Amino acid sequence: MYCLILSSVCGYAQTEDTIIQEILDFRNELNEHYSNKETSPLKKKERRKFKTHRFYPVDLKYRVSARVVLIENADTIVMPTSAGTAKNFIRFAELHFEIRDTSCVLIAYQRAKEGHDNYLFIPFTDATSGNESYGGGRYIDLDMPVGDEVILDFNKAYNPYCAYTTGWFCPIPPRENSLNIAIKAGLMAPEHH
Repeated sequence: MYCLILSSVCGYAQTEDTIIQEILDFRNELNEHYSNKETSPLKKKERRKFKTHRFYPVDLKYRVSARVVLIENADTIVMPTSAGTAKNFIRFAELHFEIRDTSCVLIAYQRAKEGHDNYLFIPFTDATSGNESYGGGRYIDLDMPVGDEVILDFNKAYNPYCAYTTGWFCPIPPRENSLNIAIKAGLMAPEHH
């Protein structure tokens, strides 16, 4: 499983303190998810060694408003996974945003499988991938947008399970979702990986 919608983005104006607390709650929930024997993707030995994830410092410059441009006549793409299999996704929308005076676009995907139509999946790589962050890319999950803008919070970017253990089928971010800038927010690469 790769979807970790742990905290939802509220549709109302939030104070900076509230936003930071939401990010900290996301981190705590993610750590709990990996520590809990009922929910953890880790094997027993790995779970015993797990203490906490490594995160970049919270930086609200990586929480941006993105313009949603729906993709008409959206096609289904086959996204390869880390296990050599493939998963089908629908190219749902382009997300246009700016970070540090750089214009960026990411594609938001919807799982082609029924029952996955209430959220969007954004796998991406950036200039930190393979160095400070996991080489296989990171993910962001979003609730289905209601209007033509969404908040894209890279402080909530997380690693696929494959960054920590074997036996998972993690989608590999497509080339079209490769950012040329460094996203120093969210999860960093696990130690010793």
